[in-house]
Amino acid sequence: MTDALGWRLKLGVVTPSVNTVVQPEYDDMRPRGVTNHIGRIHIPDRITNNDNDFELLVRDIDRGLDEAVERVLTCEPDCIVLGVSIEAVYGDPEAGEGIQQRLRAKFGDKLRLVHAGDAIPAALRASGVEDGPIALLTPYQPVSEGHLRTFVESCGYQLQDAIHLRCPSAVQIAHTTRETVQQGFTKLAENRPRAIVQFGANMCAGRIAAEAEQQLGLPVIAVNTATYWHALRSNGITDQFEGFGQLLAQH
Repeated sequence: MTDALGWRLKLGVVTPSVNTVVQPEYDDMRPRGVTNHIGRIHIPDRITNNDNDFELLVRDIDRGLDEAVERVLTCEPDCIVLGVSIEAVYGDPEAGEGIQQRLRAKFGDKLRLVHAGDAIPAALRASGVEDGPIALLTPYQPVSEGHLRTFVESCGYQLQDAIHLRCPSAVQIAHTTRETVQQGFTKLAENRPRAIVQFGANMCAGRIAAEAEQQLGLPVIAVNTATYWHALRSNGITDQFEGFGQLLAQH
């Protein structure tokens, strides 16, 4: 017998308790027979006025991750999706693999983790971008740029430009307006990178990135789209559909 609603795939999604974008965006991309089951990583809505505050926010997420995974594992998902992007690359371009190994040591070798550290390079390659300069749009503080640059270079690309929106708190990342996201993509496209990548899972950018892709004539990859696409494809779900850009429509 299989799950009545998740008869093709059950995804356990862990995301910070302050995040209001991952769950609805993932649900908008959910094919028939696939279900998303949310485990919340409890963190405070920390004010991020400076680089030190941002560092503390990343540590809050890491401290609460294991308990959230433990809770969502009780529904017996086929894999775990890390619905937070900075955690998978911060401090080490292989941070996502380190998290997976930590979780396997605690919860068993069969645990599989999908995270942005794998999804972003896979999405770039699928979009035909094997190397060259890329640009980033993030809601983060400038302290994130060194970590993101190291990650980008470890994937075989160069960081051409980055716009960091310096959102004042974790909750307020989700308050970023459509106009701000559109303007960021447009500005980054001026120097014609091979692709634009948006980080920040609490920034609503999936459909905006799809529109920008058409308008700007280059791949624009939103992190939630890339992560969910990678979760589907790595589990054998190949459904294609419109609305979230070329990744889900063509690859």
